[in-house]
Amino acid sequence: MKMELVFIPSPATGHLMATVEMAERLLDENNRLSITVIIISFDSKTTSTIASLTAASNTRLRYEVISGENQPTELKATDCHVQKLKPLVKDAVAKLLEPTRPDSDTPRLAGFVVDMYCTCMIDVANELGVPSYLFYTSNAGFLGLLLHMQFMYDSPEENKYDTSEFEDSDAELVVPILTRPYPLKCLPYIFKSKEWFSFFRTQARRFRETKGILVNTLAELEPHALKFLSNGDGDTPPAYSVGPVLTTCATSSRPVGPVLHLRNDTDVKEAEILEWLDEQPAGSVVFLCFGSMGGFGEEQAREIATALERTGHRFIWSLRRASPNVMKEPPREFSNLEEILPEGFIDRTEARGKVIGWAPQAAVLEKPAIGGFISHGGWNSTLESLWFGVPTAIWPLYAEQKFNAFEMVEELGLSVEIRKYWRGDLLLGRTEMELVEAEEIERGIRVLMEQGSDVRKRVKETSEKCHVALMEGGSSRIALQKFVQDVMDNIA
Repeated sequence: MKMELVFIPSPATGHLMATVEMAERLLDENNRLSITVIIISFDSKTTSTIASLTAASNTRLRYEVISGENQPTELKATDCHVQKLKPLVKDAVAKLLEPTRPDSDTPRLAGFVVDMYCTCMIDVANELGVPSYLFYTSNAGFLGLLLHMQFMYDSPEENKYDTSEFEDSDAELVVPILTRPYPLKCLPYIFKSKEWFSFFRTQARRFRETKGILVNTLAELEPHALKFLSNGDGDTPPAYSVGPVLTTCATSSRPVGPVLHLRNDTDVKEAEILEWLDEQPAGSVVFLCFGSMGGFGEEQAREIATALERTGHRFIWSLRRASPNVMKEPPREFSNLEEILPEGFIDRTEARGKVIGWAPQAAVLEKPAIGGFISHGGWNSTLESLWFGVPTAIWPLYAEQKFNAFEMVEELGLSVEIRKYWRGDLLLGRTEMELVEAEEIERGIRVLMEQGSDVRKRVKETSEKCHVALMEGGSSRIALQKFVQDVMDNIA
């Protein structure tokens, strides 16, 4: 029997490309499976990516594009826009399953695999009478925290916290996904805002409606969190640890997705950066990069520059100006670095450092010269650092990154600390980020770049486990095969 899965990623390039990689891995595991990825497009920003994907459509992996009205400027607005597209998705799926000729071997619709921000499409799957599954692009720990918090607040017999008091509380929370108490100060802002917590609790409830959750992690990385998800509270669906799912580097012998061509000026910058790294000693360069939405004000940039100069380490620093609203406008490069950095900084560090705008993150991390990575702690960036065996110091800026920092530093011992508690969230309206002074940053860099440290050894060991997990017989390959078998059983 042939099966068809419908993947519905959220309208963001990172989620889309992770979905493509996940779909290709599934197709590698079962030749009776075909997949259609329904791409929700709001504007022209992803036109080249979508064009590249649709051009690569074939009989087993197809792409259908559904256009929304306007680019949303908030996560909740995205949810509303996706809600409006449910009839279009239902029509598109119905057409996909129409036989092209009377004797055609039409695959049976086996279910929907929805993104964490497209859970409303579970309604469409229910209308079509098929199961739904979730593709969770973040880590098992945060997924478990979200489900636990939702369960706790929805249970009438449980004690409730006033979420508005979390910011300054010295209390700790015992959560089953961690082996140690979790400080309330380390909770991401979505749990501290009643409005946002309500939104994400609703999302968590919908997660529980699925038949299973594909999680971008591996069993060897988050065993305790995955154990909770397997034996969790309430009606938690089974979790399949199928990571690392990386979209910017090859994680197997098969090429990852379509190749997206960069602009000529970007190609030149990348070549210069990588050529410079090839000339540096192994493990000597600290790399600072804070994701597509990460940026800093002038005062914070000067503190970072001061710390870099004091340490004496070689560095590559992807520096961009913070945006007042990253959902409306991404961070931009500073027009004149001489004006915002300490006087003479660029001249004094010219021989050992580069301050750049955009950075080819995966290509940089792959270079032997990189000895440490200061990152915002987005889960994709964290997995990339582990894949390449580069220790990190996490500087959370938004979303679940405060949790990622705690898990990586305190729970797993795979990252070093710059600061234990962080205020602000660049994504959810809390743009007032606390200033981190040069002394704290300098201390973190020195610990990060220490050769032969326990953290560095553990990261190297974890890197090997990441590679083995994706090989034949590896934990993530076995989990993926189990998922395919469960999909087949659920439609039998």
